[in-house]
Amino acid sequence: MNRPVTTLFMLMSVDGKISTGAADDLDVDKDFPQIAGVREGLHQYYEIEQTTDLWSLNSGRVQAKIGVNTKEMPNRVPVSFAIIDNRHLNENGIRYLCALSKTFVLITSNADHPAFNIEEDNFHIIYQKELSLPNALTKLKSEYGCERITIQSGGTLNGLFLREKLFDYVDIVVAPVLIGGRDTSTLIDGKSLLSQTELSKLGVLKLQECVVLENSYLRLRYKVIH
Repeated sequence: MNRPVTTLFMLMSVDGKISTGAADDLDVDKDFPQIAGVREGLHQYYEIEQTTDLWSLNSGRVQAKIGVNTKEMPNRVPVSFAIIDNRHLNENGIRYLCALSKTFVLITSNADHPAFNIEEDNFHIIYQKELSLPNALTKLKSEYGCERITIQSGGTLNGLFLREKLFDYVDIVVAPVLIGGRDTSTLIDGKSLLSQTELSKLGVLKLQECVVLENSYLRLRYKVIH
């Protein structure tokens, strides 16, 4: 395979929500620790996250939501990051991710992105006139040695991965909460299927493991069949 093996790894509610609401200031990382009945078992998600791949793919919007544009510089971790972003990250956010990452690759279609003003030894840019996930994944493997990558982006990007059949595995931690709201991001967002002829774009899964965690949490691990 000319691209990395991919695993979608996410924390979601029982009704499939990956955020606590539709506003950018609402976020499970910030809000779940405040909710009795949810916060008690939340540590299990972060403990599992520490065992995922040494490459992680995310979006600039998600990174901006967790505050990288204003945070002080962090200590480096042994994880490499690929971030897809056109407009959400500023120069501080880019420098933060450079300081955090073993290798940091920005994937952008914005020729005026502030990242082009930054030079760091571990920082690289994949510029595309139009986003191509297959091409970006191929370059991550061939140019940067990425063999396996964990996908932790938002629902819209997850939807692009799904429709282009770029998921190999799905690893979900389910929190014991219902959130609701049709505008709240779900595990897979993006364009809906509109006809039976499009059913080939479905992601069919084979369950590999179902683990009952503490405090009413679940972990579901699947292999994507097609």
